[in-house]
Amino acid sequence: MANWSCVERCGACCHLDPIERPDIQSYLTPTEYDHYLSLVGPDGWCIHFDAEARKCQIYANRPQFCRVQTDVFQRLFGVEPEELNDFAIDCCRDQIDAIYGDRSLESLRFEQAIGL
Repeated sequence: MANWSCVERCGACCHLDPIERPDIQSYLTPTEYDHYLSLVGPDGWCIHFDAEARKCQIYANRPQFCRVQTDVFQRLFGVEPEELNDFAIDCCRDQIDAIYGDRSLESLRFEQAIGL
């Protein structure tokens, strides 16, 4: 069985361009959505994403909507705790493939990290 794991030096989830996430407003409160939009840089990446190091500069203090946690995913997406692992794997795969490609180093590293 695969177990979700965040992969260092990926950052695919930090690509926040709302044009590529047209349903994002339906998941967030108006205040969260405004905060989300304030994080989007001109290139579509989060303003706190360090592109050179490829990591979040505010990881410990990142917004709730950036956290892969049971309570967050249940509130935002209606995902039950027992479904979180598979849901998070699918989300990461989709985002990594969309940003870097399904044959990218990031995709390969993710598949290795989750045990596939």
